[in-house]
Amino acid sequence: MTSEQTPAALGHDGRLYFLAFDHRGVFARSVLDEEESRTPEQERTIADCKRVIFDGGAHALAAGTVVRGQAGVLVDEHYGSEVARAARAAGIVLTMPVEEADRELFEPAYGERFGEHVEAFDPDFAKVLVRWNPDGDQDGNAVQAERLRGLSEWLRARGRKFLFELLIPPTEAQLTRAGGDRLAFELEQRPELMVRGIAELQAAGVEVDVWKLEGIDAPADAAAVVAQARTGVGREGVVCTVLGAGAGAERVEHWLHVAAATEGFCGFAIGRSIWREPLRGWLAGDLPREQAVEQIAQEYGRLVAVYERPRA
Repeated sequence: MTSEQTPAALGHDGRLYFLAFDHRGVFARSVLDEEESRTPEQERTIADCKRVIFDGGAHALAAGTVVRGQAGVLVDEHYGSEVARAARAAGIVLTMPVEEADRELFEPAYGERFGEHVEAFDPDFAKVLVRWNPDGDQDGNAVQAERLRGLSEWLRARGRKFLFELLIPPTEAQLTRAGGDRLAFELEQRPELMVRGIAELQAAGVEVDVWKLEGIDAPADAAAVVAQARTGVGREGVVCTVLGAGAGAERVEHWLHVAAATEGFCGFAIGRSIWREPLRGWLAGDLPREQAVEQIAQEYGRLVAVYERPRA
């Protein structure tokens, strides 16, 4: 790609089923039960785990349970550079994070040199994870808005696609209003905050092709989120995808059914719900590597089938 191109139309045409494993600190905590400080051996173990996950996705593609052009991986450079290159070579849709991991406020990975890393790996989508509550830290939101607008403009100028993972952590006041119940907050308040958050980011000049969103339980809320994502000139093709948040099978499947029935959703980006248990079994010595790969492939393919079923 040349360094400067005419911005492409926003959005994406077609389905996207991402096997997500760009987790860094969260990966170590959820699979290795380790905190932030890691030994070189643990670092190598995490990289090996990411290869097992990728092999599971490639196995599903070879088996036909997900098709080329829809099969995708979301993987980081730090632990998954080999996987990223393998995905490009295999024709699997590649998305890579461009944010520093585990920050309260968005910061570009590699500082001012983030663009060099994007150009080097040439992913189909650049991805950010951002914590943004419209009723939360206003000064922090302003800082994030400025940084994200700069990233958005850089990507658009180079014809690169932008995938935006929007997380809405509740404020103390919002949790109090929900009676201290996190699930009540998610059901009663989060969808409206999601709509407002997208609107605020759009108003700040952040242009997104795919919004990666926490699960939405009510169809009307899912439709409202898509309507906001597509509000404004040039955003008619913007789409949304649902993330798994490490939730249990029943709730993840409900989110997939809601998303699949909503025009403007294009698939999912799910990670821990697919690969956490097979990896833990493999690392514990209870599961041979090839069986871990097979289990990941089967669960990935099963969730694709769950998403496809309502549309059949």
